Amino acid sequence: MRREILILGLAVAVQALSAQVPAVEASGQPFKLSATAELVLLDVSVKDAAGGHISNLGKDSFKVYENGKLQEITHFGSDDVPVTVGLVIDTSGSMRPKYADVVTAALVFIGASNPRDEVFVVNFGDHVSSGLPDSVPFTADVRQLRKALSFGTPAGRTALYDAILFSLHHLEKGKCEKKALMLVSDGGDNSSVHGSEEAMRVVRESRATIFTIGIFDANDEDRDPGLLRRLARVSGGEAFFPEQLPAVDGICRQIASDIRTRYTIGYVPVRSGGQGSLRTIRVAASAPGGRRLVVHTRTSYALPPKLPMAGPDGGASRKQGR
Repeated sequence: MRREILILGLAVAVQALSAQVPAVEASGQPFKLSATAELVLLDVSVKDAAGGHISNLGKDSFKVYENGKLQEITHFGSDDVPVTVGLVIDTSGSMRPKYADVVTAALVFIGASNPRDEVFVVNFGDHVSSGLPDSVPFTADVRQLRKALSFGTPAGRTALYDAILFSLHHLEKGKCEKKALMLVSDGGDNSSVHGSEEAMRVVRESRATIFTIGIFDANDEDRDPGLLRRLARVSGGEAFFPEQLPAVDGICRQIASDIRTRYTIGYVPVRSGGQGSLRTIRVAASAPGGRRLVVHTRTSYALPPKLPMAGPDGGASRKQGR
């Protein structure tokens, strides 16, 4: 019987995947996923107190808690595998004096990322649009991505919630099992058709880790750093608020490194019935010598209702004799 995987951190979804999951620590082979068990797979970043990435920990260095209860880690990997990643760029009118620097920083991110990544660009002002042609949903070609980022003159207001929903939907079309968004904006939403509650619900259900960069003006009444923090915290990413625009280059390089050095940690969730429920997650990491480590991963996920078992004819089976 094939059951579903819950992929969290850089993945929170119910999806059938065809590859095998190694039940051992990472080797030189890419970490792959399986559809033969119900798993929670967390995408986990570990840093030291100074912000440096820690990429040499083993499975025994981690403890995972769901709803406060310690879980048995059944799957572990730390390979630099390709990801599907979207660059979600604010092109509203207030971005006009900042846009050239943001494009440069986005290209820095691309240059520091895995060259096999599937990348796409979303531009948003009053409306949301894909930077790449319809015939090219993803690319690793820097020339195509540079053109996709050359939006023109930023104008209009900020449809931030619409951009988040558009980007998460497009992200699911990618072939890579790990998925991420990097969102750059200088304000809060003032133009979307969709609302914050819907956007946050889809973020919780999505497969994406979201990194946000807020480049706010001090006198901007529409700025909403709290939203960018929530997007990052719920999805297991990070939020950045540089004081100077040139710092965005370094932040983009840091985000690319973070994506490439994350751990994949899996466990089998314990069900108390067939109903779905919201589960909280906490991951702790320890290092030799007792160094303080900072862990970033998804803080919760929605465990969906258990689906009925498939019968021999492919339909739902029925219990008999009761």
